[in-house]
Amino acid sequence: MQVTSEVRKAAGTLKTPFLIMDTTYVRNNYYDILNHVANSRVFYAVKANAHPRIIETLRDLGSSFDVASVGEIDRLLSLGIAPVNMSYGNTIKKVEDIAYAHSVGIKYFAVDSEMEVEKVAASAPGSKVYGRIATSGGDCDWPLSKKFGTDVEHVISILEYADLLGLDAFGVSFHVGSQNYNVNSWRTAIENASEVFKVLRSKGIRLRMINLGGGMPVRHVKEIPSVKAYGDVINEAIEEHLGYVDDLEIFIEPGRSMVGNAGILVTQVVLKSRKGNEEWLYIDAGTFHGLAETLEGFRYEVCTDVKIDDVKTSFHLAGPTCDSVDTIYDSVILPRSIGYGDTVYFMNAGAYTTEYNTRFNGIPGPSIVFVEDLIGSEIDTVGENWSG
Repeated sequence: MQVTSEVRKAAGTLKTPFLIMDTTYVRNNYYDILNHVANSRVFYAVKANAHPRIIETLRDLGSSFDVASVGEIDRLLSLGIAPVNMSYGNTIKKVEDIAYAHSVGIKYFAVDSEMEVEKVAASAPGSKVYGRIATSGGDCDWPLSKKFGTDVEHVISILEYADLLGLDAFGVSFHVGSQNYNVNSWRTAIENASEVFKVLRSKGIRLRMINLGGGMPVRHVKEIPSVKAYGDVINEAIEEHLGYVDDLEIFIEPGRSMVGNAGILVTQVVLKSRKGNEEWLYIDAGTFHGLAETLEGFRYEVCTDVKIDDVKTSFHLAGPTCDSVDTIYDSVILPRSIGYGDTVYFMNAGAYTTEYNTRFNGIPGPSIVFVEDLIGSEIDTVGENWSG
């Protein structure tokens, strides 16, 4: 998404911080995946951005949804999403939450341990379960396999156990890590997943689904491969390693790549100061209010409307709260003349901003505005309070 005249008008009128979204990008991203990952079924990862307008846009396109909690399930139910189009992809679930999901009609459950299999068997008997294998996460900005997934041999035994307990051992999932720049990460993961298929199908346990997870990147400070580049590798690897599975179902769980480039986080400067030889810039969003991912070093492209030919300098960039953890970046290059009230944009920030949010210090998080509401409307009335 670009800083257009509508974005600038909103920045000069609406109270910051706010996230401005354009659902045209969401639609394009959805079809980009369907057009390049052959025979795939999209399960949008709701955690990335759960705003009703985003959910409704994807619902109307025919998407399914990956959920991680009862709260997300209820939100989808309230928006007319059928439970058959939901997958409970969190491998860490309370017994009562599994039972609730089963009671409303959800059929798919992720597992990566014996205890989780036992909980699903007891509270959602007969359900389809898929075992999550771990990946290295070495080519991504945000690895996920330290907390989730397990080795191939363990997944084999877990799914054997699931079959023994009367569950439908349905398939294998993985996640190569968020913002993964190496298209071949999917090739390796698919090859590993195929080992689970081969062993279990040889034992009469008919696995028939592979879940490719998420991980396709959004452009920030690095160039990224196209969705086609990822799709070509995925399609080739599936044909090579799982082409013999005639009834194979392919799930994919885009989150950041579905909504990231559809939004810009708009903030304003509230203070500029010097501490010794260091320049500091404080804005009205921070690690507690939309930018939690920067705590782990996640880098957004940061820009401003201040004259681009101005002399640049390095600032420590921080949020507005009374906590030293609320420091966004130790160094960001911005025009030296930037000052109070100037706008600072975080580009392609449509994912994991309004969801990672608190009211620490009593400060509200970013609202959400949609570009389509700005055209021909009174701009000061279109902001929506949203905190996930």
